[in-house]
Amino acid sequence: MNSESGENWKKIIAFVETNFNKKPDMNALLFLIGMRELGNIPENNFKKDDKVSLMHIAICKILSYSGHYELKGKDDEGWPHWELVKQMPNMNTFEQETYIREHVIEYFLAEEII
Repeated sequence: MNSESGENWKKIIAFVETNFNKKPDMNALLFLIGMRELGNIPENNFKKDDKVSLMHIAICKILSYSGHYELKGKDDEGWPHWELVKQMPNMNTFEQETYIREHVIEYFLAEEII
């Protein structure tokens, strides 16, 4: 990760800490992205399966920037559905974390959140 990415990552963490009073981990960031992409937040709390689905939405969205996923549409309840169009490269755990982190940064920049 270059210094610009490092600075942007710090901005993301600071943004979430300021707005949600918690230091986020990657799962929390993916959950927030998923909720934002869903757009229609229910009145009651999400069930565990819904939380997993929200994180999946986030992964698909951020990896769409590199052409891994393509949005196919939304179902009757407004949940987006993605299709895998390009496999992820083989990476170790550290490389995967860095790859996801770079895509989270790209999302926050593209959506003009930071």
